[in-house]
Amino acid sequence: MRAGRGRPLRATDMKKDVRILLVGEPRVGKTSLIMSLVSEEFPEEVPPRAEEITIPADVTPERVPTHIVDYSGNKCPLVGKSANVICIVYAVNNNINLMSFTFLITMFPVYFRLPLILVGNKSDLVEYSSMETILPIMNQYTEIETCVECSAKNLKNISELFYYAQKAVLHPTGPLYCPEEKEMKPACIKALTRIFKISDQDNDGTLNDAELNFFQRICFNTPLAPQALEDVKNVVRKHISDGVADSGLTLKGFLFLHTLFIQRGRHETTWTVLRRFGYDDDLDLTPEYLFPLLKIPPDCTTELNHHAYLFLQSTFDKHDLDRDCALSPDELKDLFKVFPYIPWGPDVNNTVCTNERGWITYQGFLSQWTLTTYLDVQRCLEYLGYLGYSILTEQESQASAITVTRDKKIDLQKKQTQRNVFRCNVIGMKNCGKSGVLQSLLGRNLMRQKKIRDDHKSYYAINTVYVYGQEKYLLLHDISESEFLTEAEIICDVVCLVYDVSNPKSFEYCARIFKQHFMDSRIPCLIIAAKSDLHEVKQEYSISPTDFCRKHKMPPPQAFTCNTADAPSKDIFVKLTTMAMYPEDHYRDRPSRDTGNTDRIENLRKIWVFLKTAFHARLRCMCTCNRCTFCICQNFLNSDLLQSVKNKIFTAVLNRHVTQADLKSSTFWLRASFGATVFAVLGFAMYKALLKQR
Repeated sequence: MRAGRGRPLRATDMKKDVRILLVGEPRVGKTSLIMSLVSEEFPEEVPPRAEEITIPADVTPERVPTHIVDYSGNKCPLVGKSANVICIVYAVNNNINLMSFTFLITMFPVYFRLPLILVGNKSDLVEYSSMETILPIMNQYTEIETCVECSAKNLKNISELFYYAQKAVLHPTGPLYCPEEKEMKPACIKALTRIFKISDQDNDGTLNDAELNFFQRICFNTPLAPQALEDVKNVVRKHISDGVADSGLTLKGFLFLHTLFIQRGRHETTWTVLRRFGYDDDLDLTPEYLFPLLKIPPDCTTELNHHAYLFLQSTFDKHDLDRDCALSPDELKDLFKVFPYIPWGPDVNNTVCTNERGWITYQGFLSQWTLTTYLDVQRCLEYLGYLGYSILTEQESQASAITVTRDKKIDLQKKQTQRNVFRCNVIGMKNCGKSGVLQSLLGRNLMRQKKIRDDHKSYYAINTVYVYGQEKYLLLHDISESEFLTEAEIICDVVCLVYDVSNPKSFEYCARIFKQHFMDSRIPCLIIAAKSDLHEVKQEYSISPTDFCRKHKMPPPQAFTCNTADAPSKDIFVKLTTMAMYPEDHYRDRPSRDTGNTDRIENLRKIWVFLKTAFHARLRCMCTCNRCTFCICQNFLNSDLLQSVKNKIFTAVLNRHVTQADLKSSTFWLRASFGATVFAVLGFAMYKALLKQR
C-alpha cells in the first residue's frame, strides 16, 4: 500500500463545498491574498474588503466548489458559523502584529470548533522565517492544521494556501491523530481495525499480496507492482518487528503505515480508505452507507438473491476455522468484531438449525439471514454494511443483495410464484403445542425441546423445505393467544391452526379464529391435531374437527407429535409450504358465509362434472392421436372457448356482484338451470355430429 494517486472521491465521500474564512488584524493583506488568487497578479489598488468569491470545482485540486470570505469586523462571528476552515492571517514583518493574533486562535475553536490555518503574509519584505515563533504556538493549539508563509505581491504559496485550507476540511487531522501523544486516536484505530478484518478475506490475521492488491485497487483504483509491495513491507519491517508475518502485513503493520502517512502530512490517503469503507468526518459509518435506498411496494416481500448467498457462504467459510460446518461461540464472536454490537441474541439458537452442541450450522446461518431480510430488510442492509458487502463484492450498495418480490396478487393471477420464502402463522391456544411445531421444523424432538430455557425461547423458526424438488424457506411465526388478531398477525401465506387432542376446549379456539379472520380470505389453512401420541378426547364444539374441515373444504386434520425418538416428521411442513406456493388449489373451493346457497352452488359444479362424465362414459379410446372421436372431444372440453364459457357461468353465480336477493330468487336459479341445460344440449349435439363424421 502506498500513498499514491487515488480515485476521485464520490460526492457521498466528502462535503459538497468548502467555505474558507480569512481573518486577522487590519492591513495584514487578507484582501490582497484573495485578489492575487483570483487575478493571478498583485492588485495596484486594494479595496477595503473583497466580496465573497466562488472557485468552481473543476479548477480546484480536490474537485470541490470553494467559497472564500473576507473578514468584516462586525460580521466575523456570524460568518464563522457557516465557515468550514479559518485562515488566520498575520504579517511576518510586524512582530507586534505577530504576537497579537493569538486571541483569534483561542476565540474560534471555542465558538466554532473549526480547523485553523496560520498564514504568514508579506514574506517578500523579510529575509527570515517566522516559523521559529509559530512552532510553539502550533504545539500549544491542536486545532492548528498547518502554517503557510506566502506573499500576495509575488504570488508565493498563494495556491498552496487555499489547497491546505481545502485539505484541512476534507482531510482533517483532528479525528485521526493526537499530536501530543504522537499516535492515532482510538476511534481511528477502531475504524482501521474493522477495515483490516474485512480486507483479511482468509481470516489468517495478515494481508497477503493478493489481499493488499485488492485493497489498493478498491481504494485507489490502481494495483501495486510486486516491488512496491515488497518496499511497503520492508518499511514496516524496519520500524516494527511484528508488522510483517508469513510475508503478510499484520494489523500492527497496517496501523503503523497509516500513522506514518498522517505524520508525513498525507492525511488524504487514510481518509480515502476510511471514506471508501463508509466513514464520515466523525469516523461513524454514514446512514447513506448503512441504509441505501430500497423501494418496497405494498404486498411485496424482500429476499436475499444469489449473490448475497454466495457472499454469506464465503463469510461463513472465512470464520469456520475448524471446518465443522458450524460456528462456535468464539467463531461467532470473531465474525461480529466488525459490528459495533452483537446483533444476535440467545434466542437465535432456537430459531434456526444447530448441531448437537447448540452451535449454528451453515444452513442455520443462511436461514437467520433470510429471516432478517424478510422481517426487517433495513436491519439486514445494516448488517451487510458492517460486513463490507458492497466493498468486497464491488457493488454500489447493499441494496444489490436484495430481491423485492412481485405483488402477491400477480402470483395468484398467474398461478405461479417466484418467491422462495413463505410465512406461516401458527395459531392456537396456549400450551396446545405450537412451540413443538416450531421446534420440529428445526428437527428437534420433545426431549431436545425440554432443554430450552424459557428466556431463550423464540417465536420464530425458519428452515428449508423441499417441494417438488425445489428448496424453499418456510418461516413459522407463533401467534400469541388473543380474542382478536391484529392485521399484522393475519398477513401470511398459509395458516397453521393447532389444537391439543387431549384438551377438549382446544379446538373451539381454532374454529372461532378461522371464522373470524380466514373463512372468507384467500389464505389457505391447515389444522394440526397436536400431541397425537396422547389419548384423544372429544372436542367441546358443535362438530368434530374432521367434519369442520369437510364443511369448510379444508384438508382433514393432520395428526402430529414431536414426542419421538428421532427427529419429528416433516410431512406437515412440506404440505404447508405447498399450500403457500399454490394457494389457489386450497382456497378456491371454500364456501361463502351464506351457507344456505352452498347446495345450489355445488349443484352448478355437479352439472359441469356431469357434462364431462357424459362424454367420457361413451368413449373408451385412450390414445392421444388427436384424430379419433375421444381426442377431438377431449380437446374441445379443454379448449379456451369452452373454459371461458364455464368460467363465465361460475362467475355469474359465485361473483360478489351477485346480490343475496338474486341467490334467493327462484327466477335467478331458473335462468341458471336453463343456461346449463342449453349448454348440455349443445355439447351433446356436437358429440353426435362428431360420431356421424367418424
